[in-house]
Amino acid sequence: MTTATTPHRHVRGGYSLGRYIAMDFRRNLRNVGNSFFVIVLPTALFLFFGASMDWSGEPVGVGNVSAWTMIAIASYGAAMATTSMAGSAALEIQQGWGRQLALTAMPHGAFIVAKAVVAVAMAALPVLVLNLAGVFTVADMPPGVWLATVALTIGGSLPFAFYGLAIGLSFRSDAAVGAATGLLVILSFLGNAFMPLDGVLLDIGRFTPMYGIVALARYPLTGGDLVAMGGAAGSDPLWMVLANVAAWTVVFAVACLLLQRSRTTRR
Repeated sequence: MTTATTPHRHVRGGYSLGRYIAMDFRRNLRNVGNSFFVIVLPTALFLFFGASMDWSGEPVGVGNVSAWTMIAIASYGAAMATTSMAGSAALEIQQGWGRQLALTAMPHGAFIVAKAVVAVAMAALPVLVLNLAGVFTVADMPPGVWLATVALTIGGSLPFAFYGLAIGLSFRSDAAVGAATGLLVILSFLGNAFMPLDGVLLDIGRFTPMYGIVALARYPLTGGDLVAMGGAAGSDPLWMVLANVAAWTVVFAVACLLLQRSRTTRR
């Protein structure tokens, strides 16, 4: 019995989580369409709206308008990366990749860990590229504030990993993930990312999922103060920003659990 099972364990025990993560990251990075929308598009948006405008050097908080814009567009890029990665992972599982992995030594938990690591790495790419572009253009912030905004921007993409996973579990189509990333453009606009909102749009935007992560990422720069076309427009207390992030994280995570449970029940 022992002799018969030993070779089987040896074959199934030969996987490397690090190698799988590296291969999956490289595979996603080589996807030209995905890399363009995750890295190139946000950087182009920043260079146009955040670095070349006449008002880019105007002061905002402890930095300037260029930094204020850069943080928001980086948040959009990071959210788009995690949405795309999580949605694609859900589709891979639904379309049979999970059954293929079951034939290898990699447990399902390791697959989830690998996808989470790759999602964070992909989310970090637009943030790092955008911040490098900011360093070499006109963005200005104290070094400590700069590091804090980078960390909050990457961490703030977590709710959209659940968002992408929920979309992937809801629809068995790559087009659904594309639609989910497209919807992020609207959510980012309502989230006060692309231009300063005020009035009714700002009141509505405060309840949307992008608003919280953008406001949190900007908090070290602005201290919660809002910017409008006509100047200062009030402020957001930190508790309200955190409540928005926490609430949408719970909403998306619960949606994932319910969809996964429903899918398993149907089987």
